[in-house]
Amino acid sequence: MQKTDLTGFVPAIVTPFSQNGEIMEDGFVAIVDFLLNLGARAICVAGDNGESWTLSPQERGRLTRLAVDRLAGRAHVITGCSAPTLKASLAYASAAQENGASALLAMPQTYVLKATRDELLARFEALGKGTDVPIVAYNSPRRAGLGMSVDDIGAILDVAPIIGIKESERDFFHHTHLLHRFRDRISIMVGPGHYILPGVALGASGFIATGPEFLGEDTARIMSLGKQAPSPETAALHHRITVLYELLMGTSTWPAAFKAGLNLIGLPAGVPREPVAACSPAEVDKIRATFDALGIRRIQ
Repeated sequence: MQKTDLTGFVPAIVTPFSQNGEIMEDGFVAIVDFLLNLGARAICVAGDNGESWTLSPQERGRLTRLAVDRLAGRAHVITGCSAPTLKASLAYASAAQENGASALLAMPQTYVLKATRDELLARFEALGKGTDVPIVAYNSPRRAGLGMSVDDIGAILDVAPIIGIKESERDFFHHTHLLHRFRDRISIMVGPGHYILPGVALGASGFIATGPEFLGEDTARIMSLGKQAPSPETAALHHRITVLYELLMGTSTWPAAFKAGLNLIGLPAGVPREPVAACSPAEVDKIRATFDALGIRRIQ
């Protein structure tokens, strides 16, 4: 996978679990089909949406293989390998590579109070040397517990085979400088839903975000509308994406609301795996009411 392949709609897929915590492979494949039909250029396996923190190396490998086989070259597979330790990250990366992943999605070392520049560089350099597939860096201060500055990202590009970044910093100053400095060097993929259209307008290559898949045919129009002059249609789409993002991120514990939403539209997303609990009936009603207000319907 190259920088030019990382564009457009790149969804992070859920891992459907049954009530007893087993992976529902048929459900996973059905959601792969759904995302491909919406125009996905690649699919991220074992990311935040996929409850990566509950997945063993073997499970990551199996999910990667299922996606690779189902997509059959029609879209790439990017597999998450983030972990607090390098040893665990390399184990996840090895399972992904052995099962056909085109790239790895990697945060800096997670769940530490702080990482120095040298520690960040050492982690990404070691990950790059330990695998034969390229890396999509993932900057998410809320999830990793630490954030990478624009200068940090620039330094990492010099030591590791980075083809792109999923940028989930919620600071438009950061997005603005990142796009200005590096959009010609790597694919910059927007994370937060409310930054997608502004980011595309400023040169982002695409988006790895949660919520756009509920918009059906409109999902495939996000990139083209984002590159056009602002219009009432663009503003309306931006509002729908923003409301979806707020709903899914602000209801229950992530990604319970996302799974509940997929179940509501008829996709077999199952339930979260422990320690996350499924949405309560009241929370499902809230999601259903918002979907009704946004015109989101069950798939046929």
